[in-house]
Amino acid sequence: MHRSDGPGFKRHTVGPAPAGRQWVVGFALAGVLFAVTAPAGEPVSNRFEFSRPEMGVPVRVVLYAPDNAAATTAAEAAFARIAELNSILSDYDPESELRRLGNATSEGKSVPVSKDLWRVLVRSQDVSTRSDGAFDVTVGPVVRLWRRARRRGQLPAPDRLAAARKLVGYQLLQLDQENRSVKLGKPDMWLDLGGIAKGYAVDEALAVLRKHGISRALVDAGGDMVLGAPPPGKQGWRIGIAPLEPDGPPSQILSLANVAVATSGDTWQFVVIDGRRYSHIVDPKTGVGLTDHSSVTVVAPDGITADSLASAVSVLGPNNGLKLIEATPNTEAFIVRAPKAKPETHQSTGWKGLPRMESK
Repeated sequence: MHRSDGPGFKRHTVGPAPAGRQWVVGFALAGVLFAVTAPAGEPVSNRFEFSRPEMGVPVRVVLYAPDNAAATTAAEAAFARIAELNSILSDYDPESELRRLGNATSEGKSVPVSKDLWRVLVRSQDVSTRSDGAFDVTVGPVVRLWRRARRRGQLPAPDRLAAARKLVGYQLLQLDQENRSVKLGKPDMWLDLGGIAKGYAVDEALAVLRKHGISRALVDAGGDMVLGAPPPGKQGWRIGIAPLEPDGPPSQILSLANVAVATSGDTWQFVVIDGRRYSHIVDPKTGVGLTDHSSVTVVAPDGITADSLASAVSVLGPNNGLKLIEATPNTEAFIVRAPKAKPETHQSTGWKGLPRMESK
């Protein structure tokens, strides 16, 4: 279970963009204002858009506010919260709390952690247990080998992969609830929160916007997306479900509000070695990148659920993955796979009941 940290690995389209068009995100904080006519009885609000790189991906905030000052203040606070969480949850930043945790626990210590890191690790362990290890944040040592493999176009050396696999296993992650402390069961373990951290971050960013009185908002971090109340006069946000092939039109157009959407797949991040396609998503049990060429989209009540389950279902495959989705309240999934170059689709029982828009 791992999903790329790089920008552009997951894409949804967001209205009012026409079907098939991917939105382009700038790298500087900038507000874009669109006048909106509110329904009778509702104060007039305006549409603002902000974007900035955070957590290794373009982060986009769309919100409705009475004026530029209110919108900018709320957006700045949301971006600040995401930056704060990156300093806690990143496995790239050597000064992050996650990295410092790994360094300390390699010495056999049990280390107290912040509330944010604790929440993410507790949820990670829950998903690991429910998915029988298909989702596993201890997969870091194997992921590091596959990052190198993608750069070099060479498979990881068998002996190094075998050594890395011995450091993987969610049971090795020991959580002490009474002391809110963490211990890793073996030296040189490496935690990777790539399949859950962004989901938690967008949840927290939306919570910040709501504290600033902004209820109609959308926050997207490279495809991990949370939606607040819909735009004025609309039933939901126009969300295009990511296609299996890059730059293709959305496979479906949904109308969603007050939910989260996440997509996990190898559309953008993969490597072909000796004629075989390997995903950046690694199966924790085999230590090998997935080879089924798939895209999994999950709609759930919050970002941390959607993000982690999209990763787990990718590894589990359609049959076991959809069993996990069906056992999770208020959660639906849509799966597209092309293991033999011929696309096949699978969906949870409630997927077809999600509200849709005309694809025009």
